[in-house]
Amino acid sequence: MADIKVQSLDRTFNILEILAREPNGLTLAEISAKVDLPRSTAFRLLAVLLQREYVRKASETNRYRLGPGFIELSSNYLNNLELKTESEPFMRELASALGTVVFLARRQGDMMVYIDKQDQFTSLRKYAIIGEQRPIYCTALGKALILDMDDEEIRSLLSNTTLQKFGPHTRADVSSLIEDIHQSRDRGWTHDNEEAEPGVNCVAAPIRDYRGQIISSVSTSWFLESRPELEPGKVAIHVTKAARAISAAMGFSRKE
Repeated sequence: MADIKVQSLDRTFNILEILAREPNGLTLAEISAKVDLPRSTAFRLLAVLLQREYVRKASETNRYRLGPGFIELSSNYLNNLELKTESEPFMRELASALGTVVFLARRQGDMMVYIDKQDQFTSLRKYAIIGEQRPIYCTALGKALILDMDDEEIRSLLSNTTLQKFGPHTRADVSSLIEDIHQSRDRGWTHDNEEAEPGVNCVAAPIRDYRGQIISSVSTSWFLESRPELEPGKVAIHVTKAARAISAAMGFSRKE
């Protein structure tokens, strides 16, 4: 069974690679001949690709071409590479200005995932947290990622999520979180006041792309005991400045 699945996957990639070289598309008969497959097999594989929008079919010519599914895949891949490249100098500047650790994150469902980290110490420890996930509802990074969602979208996103208590001030329910989001949206930044971890504060701001959509968030965090002089409102000035700079580098232009 495993061999059959691998064979089907190999044949599917053969079809995609052939279509990638044919901007005008190919008919089923032409695809079948080029990949040396029975028409029924080629048709079955193309049906799956059509369903997932990796291939599209022109009704007037019955020709198959690559579909919009690849645009989304490549866009996410390239944007992620570009985002980390463009954000790095501003993250370093933020870490240097405050003497704190700085994080970059994206949303994955009802979780946020760390995609980069900067601090004043170059070490392999930098990579330890990359790829780790944290709940959206109790992290400044996570809350910044949903600032553009309306109340019902937030409720829907967290409809199957149990709000666990991670710190002394973790939100107990979605209504409390939504109230926090409203306040954060008005001021332009989010605050984790010992919600994700006792003794730790974090301030984050959203990063937007050329469409004005939130694609990521940047934050800085600190231990309250070791940095009692840091005030969230003053830290937010630096964080929002970095977020605006990264957003501009990603093509965002604020319309006043």
